[in-house]
Amino acid sequence: MKLKYKSKLALAGLLMALAMPSCKKFTELSPLDKLSDNTAFSSKQNIELALNGVYWQAAVGRYNPGTGLTTGRGYPFGGASIEQGEMRGEDMVNLQAFYQITYEGTYTATTANNVNHWEQLYALINQANVFIKGVEDAVGKGVITQDESNAYKGEALFLRALAHHELVLHFCKPYADNKGSNLGVPYRTKAMMGAPDVEEGISQKRGTVAEDYAKIIEDLNNAENYLPAAKADKALSISKATKGAAIALKTRVYLHMADYDNVIAEGKKLGADVGSGAFTSPIGGYKLEADVETPFTSQANNLESIFSIAQTQAQNGGVNGAIASMFSASAFKGRDLIATSPNLYNADFWVEGDARKTKLQYIQTTGNYKMVFNYKYRAIAVLDSWNPIIRYSEVLLNTAEAYAYKGNNTQAFALLNAVRNRAVPSSKQFMVAPSDLKLAIYQERRIEFTGEGKRWGDLHRLALSSYGKNGVPAKVLSAQLTTGGLDNYKPGVVVEAKRAAIPYTDKSFIWPLPQSEVSSNPNLEQNPGYGN
Repeated sequence: MKLKYKSKLALAGLLMALAMPSCKKFTELSPLDKLSDNTAFSSKQNIELALNGVYWQAAVGRYNPGTGLTTGRGYPFGGASIEQGEMRGEDMVNLQAFYQITYEGTYTATTANNVNHWEQLYALINQANVFIKGVEDAVGKGVITQDESNAYKGEALFLRALAHHELVLHFCKPYADNKGSNLGVPYRTKAMMGAPDVEEGISQKRGTVAEDYAKIIEDLNNAENYLPAAKADKALSISKATKGAAIALKTRVYLHMADYDNVIAEGKKLGADVGSGAFTSPIGGYKLEADVETPFTSQANNLESIFSIAQTQAQNGGVNGAIASMFSASAFKGRDLIATSPNLYNADFWVEGDARKTKLQYIQTTGNYKMVFNYKYRAIAVLDSWNPIIRYSEVLLNTAEAYAYKGNNTQAFALLNAVRNRAVPSSKQFMVAPSDLKLAIYQERRIEFTGEGKRWGDLHRLALSSYGKNGVPAKVLSAQLTTGGLDNYKPGVVVEAKRAAIPYTDKSFIWPLPQSEVSSNPNLEQNPGYGN
């Protein structure tokens, strides 16, 4: 939870996720507008509703809640993490003022999008912690069994780990910089239930990146042990944390640590080590869908999505946050806010005939120019496109990268081909491994995950690698697309990126901590270059 607060007691409005509106889509239970802290854990049904409140915070969030604004904005994972992750990279182009500050790297310690991302991530973390305490107490009262409590805790631990990792990606240097010895974020594991807890929380120091990663892994290991392989309902197996989701997220986290042995070990649990045939996970039954559209058109019922943030017509980030509204073309009543960069779309590694180009991108001609828009999120009228957090294709590519670094090019190539070959024409498939297999894997990630917010994570973890950009890459500006006429999106065309790159050594490579947080906690050190 946000641990600054204009008043230390302003916490009251956000102390309990249980006060958030619930929705049958998330829990299959009738809505309950408010649960008091006396009744929230008094029955199994109420515990289910309380857990729904934690997912609500992950999916909808609030924009500037302390100012009286109550509209949802999709913080932190209901669109905002994807939108911010793409706008920090160079593979999508900001077209209007909505994401200009993020895109151009001109943020300050009071920039609204950054501040809200921090605050709503900590709100999610605190709600997870409140829930964990509640279900632990419910065991002693005989409301639920220890096994039931553990299963509930597993979901909250997964969300707590996911939220802390998101904070580290935006506000901290990568693990690769001196093995995580740089400043981390406060890793919060205690429920903030009242003023004494807040006083303790606002004095917590940042610790190090390495300490954060160790705690993230600890939470995910516990989540894996507690969680079931699947829910009875397929939609809930995707929209709620499962054992497979915890394992899959560990492949990502270990990759950020360059701990390739553990990436491989976790990937093996999900079937990434088979020597022949299609890759299929023995846990959760995950596999790649033959059609690249399926995870997005059948978001609640497909075999590839491991964990997604559910959105509904009633509960979503709204027109100013929902992913379909943000990324879609006006031809579909979207907002024309974010286009696919021609320098990705035209790249020679994104071959003509790739189904991800023909099915998941949309070319829109407006007057004398054209642009290409992402077409993964299509529920523009009702804004209930789910936000993909991790898919089986990421597990395969994470593990492929780890195998490549460990010198097992045969398995790395097989995993790369599994993802790539379902999308490209047979004439464009690799018959032998590329001379630079690691580069091919990185290029495949840019194609496979475009519009899913993962570009920043790769830029962040690889910043100091020979495959990285040593900072934030130069970017194409929106005016270049409108002045380029109809010729920007053609094979081989490279549009000069006129927004200058940001070097890794520049303060703007990472975001500043919110000034209000630093002012309230004398132990919370601001990132270098942003003052105190």
